[in-house]
Amino acid sequence: MGDHHHHEHGENDHEHDHAHGHDHDHHHGHGHSHAPASFGRAFAVGIALNTIFVVVEVVYGWFAHSLALVADAGHNLGDVLGLFLAWGATVWARRAPTTQHTYGWRRSSVLAALANAIFLLVAVGAIAWEAVQRLRAPAPVAAQTMIWVSALGIVINTATALMFMSGRKGDLNIRGAFQHMAVDAVISAGVVVTGVIIAFTHWAWLDPVVSLALVAVIVAGTWGLLRDSFHLALDAIPAGIDAAAVREYLLALPGVTDAHHLHIWGLSTTEVALTVHLVLKGGPTDDALLREINHELAERFRIGHATIQFESGGAGECRAKECHCEV
Repeated sequence: MGDHHHHEHGENDHEHDHAHGHDHDHHHGHGHSHAPASFGRAFAVGIALNTIFVVVEVVYGWFAHSLALVADAGHNLGDVLGLFLAWGATVWARRAPTTQHTYGWRRSSVLAALANAIFLLVAVGAIAWEAVQRLRAPAPVAAQTMIWVSALGIVINTATALMFMSGRKGDLNIRGAFQHMAVDAVISAGVVVTGVIIAFTHWAWLDPVVSLALVAVIVAGTWGLLRDSFHLALDAIPAGIDAAAVREYLLALPGVTDAHHLHIWGLSTTEVALTVHLVLKGGPTDDALLREINHELAERFRIGHATIQFESGGAGECRAKECHCEV
C-alpha cells in the first residue's frame, strides 16, 4: 500500500506482487482454456496421415516424373514439421511454473504459432518460385497421376483440418494447425482441377498459373495468423480484448480515483494477463474486493491472470520521466 514507484512485473518480482493483490486461483473464474487434451490425438493422427501422404507423393512423383507432386510433397513435409511444433507447444504450455520460468512455458505456444505462419509463407514462396520457373519453361505434366494423388490429398487434409476445427477460435496455435491443413486441402483441390483440364487440353502452362493463384490465396489467409502471433510475441493486447472497456470498469470500482500502469498481454495463445495500479481514496482494500475484480476481469474480459496493486490517493501519480504510453 502506498508504493508509488513504476513497477514492471518481471519473473523475479512476480511473487512480490501477491502482496499487492495478485489473485491466482486456478480453480474458479479465470475464463481461459488450455488446448484440450483431445487435440493431442488430432495432432498424432494428422501427423501420421500427412507423413504417409508425403511418402506417397514423393514415390509417385518420382516414378511419374512429376516435379509438381515432388514439390508439393516438400510443402506437405513442412506442414508435418509445423504440426509437430504446434503439438509440442500445447504440451509445453501446460508445464508447471519453476523458479526460473515463473509463468511456465506458456509463451512457447505464441512462438510456435509465429513459426508456423513463417513456415507457411516460406513454403508458398517455394511454390511461387517453382511456378515462375515452369512459366519460363513449361514441362510435360503427368495429369492422371496429379489427379488421383491430389484427390487423396483432399481427403487426408480435409479430414485432418476437421479435427482441429472446433479449437481454431479459442487457440491461435490450433488455428495455425487448422489453417495448415485447410490450405493443403485447397492446394490439392487446385491440383486436381488443373490435372483434369491439362488432361483434356495439354496446356502445360496452366499448372504454374494456377499455382501462382493459389499462392495469392494462401498468403491472404496466412497474413492474419502472422500478424496476430507477431503482436502476441511483442506483448500486444490480444485480439478481442477491449482495453478501453477494461479501464472504464476499473475506474468505476468503488473508491478508485485513478488507474495507471495498465498493461494487458498474452501469456500464451489462450491466456491473458493484466497488471495495473489502482489509486484508492477511502475505498475497501480487503480480499473480497480483489476476488470481485479478478472474477469480473475473467468473466467479462477473458483476463485470467491479473495483478492488482493498490495505492493511497496521491501516492501513485507519475513523474514525467516515469510515465509510459498506456492503454
